[in-house]
Amino acid sequence: MAEQKNMEVCGSVMDGVAEKGSVLESPTKKVPTEYTVYPIRWVVLIIFVFYSASNSMQWIQYSIIQDAVVKYYDVTSNTVYWTSLIFMITYVPLIFPGSFLLDKVGLRITTIIGAFGTCAGAWLKVFSVPQDMFWLGFLGQTVVAISQVFILNVPPRLAAVWFGADQVSSACSVGVFGNQLGVAIGFFLPPILVRAQGTVEEIGADFQLMFYLVAGFTSVLFVLILLFFKKAPPSPPSAAADLGSSLDSNFLQSIKKLLTNRNYVLLLISYGLNVGVFYAISTLLNQIILNNYPGANADAGRIGLVIVVAGMVGSVVSGMVLDKTHRFKETTLAVYAASVIGMVIFTFTLDCGIIGVVYLSSIILGFFMTGYLPVGFEFASEVTFPEPEGTTSGILNACVQIFGMTLTLSYEQMLAKLGDRWSNVILCAILAVGTVITALIKSDLRRQAASEYKG
Repeated sequence: MAEQKNMEVCGSVMDGVAEKGSVLESPTKKVPTEYTVYPIRWVVLIIFVFYSASNSMQWIQYSIIQDAVVKYYDVTSNTVYWTSLIFMITYVPLIFPGSFLLDKVGLRITTIIGAFGTCAGAWLKVFSVPQDMFWLGFLGQTVVAISQVFILNVPPRLAAVWFGADQVSSACSVGVFGNQLGVAIGFFLPPILVRAQGTVEEIGADFQLMFYLVAGFTSVLFVLILLFFKKAPPSPPSAAADLGSSLDSNFLQSIKKLLTNRNYVLLLISYGLNVGVFYAISTLLNQIILNNYPGANADAGRIGLVIVVAGMVGSVVSGMVLDKTHRFKETTLAVYAASVIGMVIFTFTLDCGIIGVVYLSSIILGFFMTGYLPVGFEFASEVTFPEPEGTTSGILNACVQIFGMTLTLSYEQMLAKLGDRWSNVILCAILAVGTVITALIKSDLRRQAASEYKG
């Protein structure tokens, strides 16, 4: 039955291809083709990982040392949190032109634009060290935030363009791994580099060192991208990539098809709830930890690091499971349900008085909650094939930013009025709703059907 369903799905896809005059002579005729993958794909992927990290490491750069920023620049805590929220705000209106650009000019040009913006924003922050120049640092943060439009929707597209059918999920996981790596660095380094208990002069020198390090790193990556980042391999690496490249993409038509795809819309909501909760916890993590463990500034950064590193492991494991089993819905549902359990454990151990226990609960939470990111990306690519991966993931990320901004602002208010325990219980309930929505998504694996059909 599963094979029959896949053939029916693929048949509808092939009909569209035949209408456009593809290489297939008939929608019912298989044409066995031998595909080649190129070693340089790993160079392209590794460069992208560090490029993505250089951007995402700046997302939480101010928020995780909120108390030091407030002390040095004499701004409010809310102003500091907006340095994180600006990433969510700028993404939503810009994702459609960003996705359109990726679809029309390809990976190389899009990546060069994003790398330049990330580098330029980092250098603006270098000149924002004087205490009356926080506005310039915020401007630099905004430029970096805008540049993420050219990053977040790339992993599924890069994986599909460069990697074979048996590696595409793992490659997407590694691509998402770059974003998580950057967030981990963003949690870890600022509390180490910037001494919250230091004098104003010491904090200023610490800020200068941190900003120079980030600007230098982004500059090196920009040069590497100019020299080595390629648009596409000489020939498609898989049947799905071959089929995707043979279709003429209509951007507005793709958006219409995506937003009328029931499975995709359900995934938008469930994915948005999961990642939105992660954004809320990440943005306010410094406040959460300090409320329960006063003076534990460095621990707040390390706990954030633990959450993200565990999620990086979860991402790689999930990608390997998907490549081996192709059980996209089952894997997505299992990881989502485990995220609920992880959030419950985190909620009821946060105020236990033993910060080591919080580290352990953060490992469980991070492994599943942030490990869910590439799983959702890949499931979206499956249920929407042959629509462009950049458009699919772009809308997915736009939805995430809306949920993330809403949940972060709501979480901040809940913490003030309800305290940690009940605020986190509400987040647990939100994740439980997301699990139910995920269960309603049908396992419509169109990309797998296309690969089996042409293979």
